[in-house]
Amino acid sequence: MNTCKHLAIIMDGNGRWAKAQGKPRTAGHLVGSDNVRTIAIAADEMGIEYLTLYAFSTENWKRTADEVNYIMKLPAFFFKKYMQEFLDRGFRMRIIGELDMLPKATQKVLRDAEEESKDNHGLSLNICMNYGSRREILLAARKYAQDVVDGKATLDIEEEDFDQYMMTKDFPPVDLLIRTSGEQRISNYLLWQIAYAELEFVPESWPEFTPDILKRCLEEYQNRDRRFGGVKNV
Repeated sequence: MNTCKHLAIIMDGNGRWAKAQGKPRTAGHLVGSDNVRTIAIAADEMGIEYLTLYAFSTENWKRTADEVNYIMKLPAFFFKKYMQEFLDRGFRMRIIGELDMLPKATQKVLRDAEEESKDNHGLSLNICMNYGSRREILLAARKYAQDVVDGKATLDIEEEDFDQYMMTKDFPPVDLLIRTSGEQRISNYLLWQIAYAELEFVPESWPEFTPDILKRCLEEYQNRDRRFGGVKNV
C-alpha cells in the first residue's frame, strides 16, 4: 500500500463555480479560501505531512485587475481568520514563489505567516503564490550556473544536488497531484517535483472539493501500482 507523504493540489474552478451560482468570480475565491482550511485539516488528519496548494500562478496576472486585486487581499483575511487555529494544530506555513512581485502588504502577510509558524513541526502547509514551475527551474539553473562560476559547485552534479536550488528544496517529491474542476492539465505546476507523482483529476470544482472526495482520492492512490520506471517481479 502506498503512503502519501506529499500531496499537491491545483485548486481550480473557483470562478466557474461562482458563475454557476450567479455570483461574481471573487465570491468563488472567498469560498475557495475557506476550503483551504477545511482540506488542510482533513489532510493532516489523514496523515499527509506536506500539502502544497496552487493559489496564484505567474500566468494569473492576465486576469482582470479587479480579480487580481481581490486575490491579493485574500491572504490577510485568510490568516486573520485561521492562523491561530493553524498554530494550535502545529501547522507550519511555507510560501513558494516570487513574492517580491506581489503588493507589499501581501508580501508582509505571507512572510509573517511563515515567521510565526517556523518552529512548528506538524503539517507543512505550502502556498504557491506568483509561482510558475518553468520559471522556478530557470531561476534554479541560474543559481547553479553562478555557483559554478564562483567555484562553489562543479559541472559534475546529480539530480538531488540540483534539487537544492529549487524553491521546494526542503520538501520530498510529490506523491499525488490532484486537480479539481475536471481540467486535465498540469498548468506549469511543480514540473520537477511531480516526475513520478500519481495524477488525479476530479470533476468537482475547488469550492465543492470535500474531505470525503480527498479520502476517496487517497484510497485510490494507495491501491495504484507505483513502479517508478521499473518492472516488478511477477
